[in-house]
Amino acid sequence: MRNETVVIHPPWLRLTHWLNVVAVVILVMSGWRIYDASPFFAFVIPKPITLGGWLGGALQWHFAAMWLLAANGLIYLGFNIFSGRLWRKFFPLSPRAIVADLLAALKGKLSHADLSHYNAVQRAAYLFAIVDIIVLVLSGLVLWKSVQFPILRELLGGYEAARRIHFIAMGALVAFVGVHVAMVALVPRTLLAMIRGR
Repeated sequence: MRNETVVIHPPWLRLTHWLNVVAVVILVMSGWRIYDASPFFAFVIPKPITLGGWLGGALQWHFAAMWLLAANGLIYLGFNIFSGRLWRKFFPLSPRAIVADLLAALKGKLSHADLSHYNAVQRAAYLFAIVDIIVLVLSGLVLWKSVQFPILRELLGGYEAARRIHFIAMGALVAFVGVHVAMVALVPRTLLAMIRGR
């Protein structure tokens, strides 16, 4: 019997995935420090889990990681769209399929035998993460260069609304990462596949 190696994740996907991990961790931790300098909710983030030490340092980290996320995200999207992977891996997708796979997952009956195939919940979650990062980048542009992006600023409801949108989108991304890491812990073969590609 011949032992065949199946490539699940091509090199470009693994590289962009791990660069996104680095960028998101830096952005979230430095973003929490920036938020603490001028909080708009009735809480602050504990300083030990923030990055930058002070507002200026946090902004430096944030801007550096911002470029990494934006450039890497464009490369990821470009490869996915032009290779046709986006359509093959994430579509078709229907609410009925999402509900069915979610119920199967809650009952512990969702199969993970074929790691090259995403179930409907995974498809929805990954598409959500893509859209959420786009919202983070667009709202971040308003916060970074509000005067240069007046139309975008107004579409988001003004500068202060953009701050809240940015923070809530960040919270949604952190929630996605938490669920993603929990799922990887339940099916550790997925981590090996993202490291080795097969």
